[in-house]
Amino acid sequence: MKSRIAVIGLGALALALFLLANALFTVDERQRALVLQFGQVRGEPIAEPGLYFKIPFIQNVAYFEDRILPLETSQLEVTPLDDRRLVVDAFARWRIVDTIRFRQAVFDEASARQRLERILNASLRQVLGSVVSESLLSDERTALMVRIRDDARRSARELGVDVVDVRIRRADLPEQNLQATFERMQAERQREAADERARGAEAAQRV
Repeated sequence: MKSRIAVIGLGALALALFLLANALFTVDERQRALVLQFGQVRGEPIAEPGLYFKIPFIQNVAYFEDRILPLETSQLEVTPLDDRRLVVDAFARWRIVDTIRFRQAVFDEASARQRLERILNASLRQVLGSVVSESLLSDERTALMVRIRDDARRSARELGVDVVDVRIRRADLPEQNLQATFERMQAERQREAADERARGAEAAQRV
């Protein structure tokens, strides 16, 4: 009898420990968390680090980064006002500011990056398409990056995201344009050299 009670007691203790282990979860300082019940958000986002409880097996926890995250984008071809096509290499930094909206809009970081890249590309095309290409090589470049960030930020709000910063690393002519530019410069130099030789020959004849 005693052994049966001991077995039942150990079983109850093991079950209690198992339930407790499934009821506890931690959030660290780099994270935010949402408690979900059957896929629906329960309560407010958890932003403070610490130990928390949930209902075992009924509720689960989704974690989200609370840090500034990088966004690397593919090279983008844009056409400024002077119709001089440029290949732009840009990147952004972003963070989640509305965890519930973020989960509802994009679900996770991978989907968020895809949406943000489309938003950033649209902002790059819109802003850089409104200026001449020389603006990217002048003191206006910083102001342009701020305009691009602000434009992308407005669109990203619906995702629960803030675009913190946008940087343009490079803005070059496409490869075929580079070749055409090189050939044009070479032709101009040859033309100038021919003109110089003609002027020299003319001067020699006068002498």
